[in-house]
Amino acid sequence: MSKDYPVPAGFLERETEVKKSRFIARVYPVSDREQVRAYVDQAHRDFPDARHVCWGYQIGRPGSAAEAAMNDDGEPSGTAGKPILGVIQHKDMGDVLVIVIRYFGGIKLGAGGLVRAYAGAAESVLSSVERVVQQLRASVEVICGFADEQPLRHWCEGHEGQIEAIAYSQHVTVTVSLPEAQLAEFTRFCEAHKLDYRLDT
Repeated sequence: MSKDYPVPAGFLERETEVKKSRFIARVYPVSDREQVRAYVDQAHRDFPDARHVCWGYQIGRPGSAAEAAMNDDGEPSGTAGKPILGVIQHKDMGDVLVIVIRYFGGIKLGAGGLVRAYAGAAESVLSSVERVVQQLRASVEVICGFADEQPLRHWCEGHEGQIEAIAYSQHVTVTVSLPEAQLAEFTRFCEAHKLDYRLDT
């Protein structure tokens, strides 16, 4: 289903260093828990000698996510997964997983230092990843006369509408996909031109 909120455009990796500890942050677009598990498993395979593989994710609309979780993977409770998830929520992005892999550099950072380091690693990758927004779209079937086809096409071109299918018989049957935000204006257009239309549900 199309989304009307920002999601990561794809995978990205960024590395930061804090007092000789390496923090490798990865961001992925995700749509379910199975994808999260697969990417976390992949990180363990890619960095088998890393001390910690911590993560946070949220699925669904930012601010009212359907699902969110985090994992400290052996770091003191609340010093890794929670700051990662906090940055995700602050970025107003949905369907997103951030994994931060840590190689310990020999200098202890303390709880406050860990929170800042994990939040900073998440911030570095989330600030760099491109976002995409896919608008919620509606599909409408329109039945019109041959003379109405060109005005209909013209309206679609000016309102982000797409002709998905067209069939000719005694009349023209057109399937139009358009942003839900344009639906009210489209119905006014159809009524003004006396076109029969049906919203596909």
